[in-house]
Amino acid sequence: MKKSMIAASMGALALGLAFCGSAKADGVSACLITKTDTNPFFVKMKEGATAKAAELGVTLKSYAGKVDGDSDSQVAAIESCIADGAKGILLTASDTKAIVPTVKKARDAGILVIALDTPLEPLDAADATFATDNLLAGKLIGQWAAATMGEGAKTAKVGFLDLTPSQPTVDVLRDQGFMIGFGIDPKDPNKIGDEDDPRIVGHDVTNGNEEGGRTAMENLLQKDPDINVIHTINEPAAVGAYQALKAVGKEKDVLIVSVDGGCPGVKSVAEGVIGATSQQYPLLMASLGIEAIAAYAKDGTKPKPTEGKNFFDTGVALVTDKPAEGVPSISVKEGTDKCWG
Repeated sequence: MKKSMIAASMGALALGLAFCGSAKADGVSACLITKTDTNPFFVKMKEGATAKAAELGVTLKSYAGKVDGDSDSQVAAIESCIADGAKGILLTASDTKAIVPTVKKARDAGILVIALDTPLEPLDAADATFATDNLLAGKLIGQWAAATMGEGAKTAKVGFLDLTPSQPTVDVLRDQGFMIGFGIDPKDPNKIGDEDDPRIVGHDVTNGNEEGGRTAMENLLQKDPDINVIHTINEPAAVGAYQALKAVGKEKDVLIVSVDGGCPGVKSVAEGVIGATSQQYPLLMASLGIEAIAAYAKDGTKPKPTEGKNFFDTGVALVTDKPAEGVPSISVKEGTDKCWG
């Protein structure tokens, strides 16, 4: 895993160096549109984009939905970027299908559109995607959970705290990746909820925040109070799930795994709230995105995907202090050194 992470990081560095060759991009304007402006992941993404824009002389405007799933605000933001003559848009889409017609309008206007973290549907609706390998992120925590439970994994009672009913690609990839890693047949890998494995208690949505995680966990406990494994879309949802479990005295009976790798999430791993989390790198996604827009503004160059993949992979690593045999991971200390938020 460390070798693959190094390879991804080196690829990112090489891409960054190539873009840096474009030097200053004074007079170029860009937009960053995130799902929310409160989730630490998107806060760090904005930080990366803002710093790189200042370095290259790019004028950056930032927009965000009111909550995760607020596609209407993102549509309005793209319309504003088109009207302002932006050269590029960095987008983390709340609704990866509904946003596509508006993205097409932007691309038809000559704007470079890069999806960050969350691929559009179809993937080529954007000019490029800079993201974590979210399927791998899910597989890692699924493999870790299965290895940690040992024989108990065969009779586990598993719950899924997903993102939103629209099932954006990031949600599907992490969810289905966990199943593959845990040994559950996901059936249609592009869809959440069609599985028939008897170990699955159910799915609920969280909107990616603590309150949603708490409510979703309460709902799943009503379905089966003996649930003992929880996959969460992100760490705020995981913390909410833990709060719900603690309220009924079950916090020590359930193994929680997640994805993000923000500093609060890594701290939750250290405290035993989360067993393991897959860490991603949002600052790198956004800073490389600004470099790509600067390069495009200079000579029309568009970014290329990582070799062997259909997106540019910005890296992922499993963070835990309870390593499982056969599952590559880094320690909480290493995760803390690389965390964000």
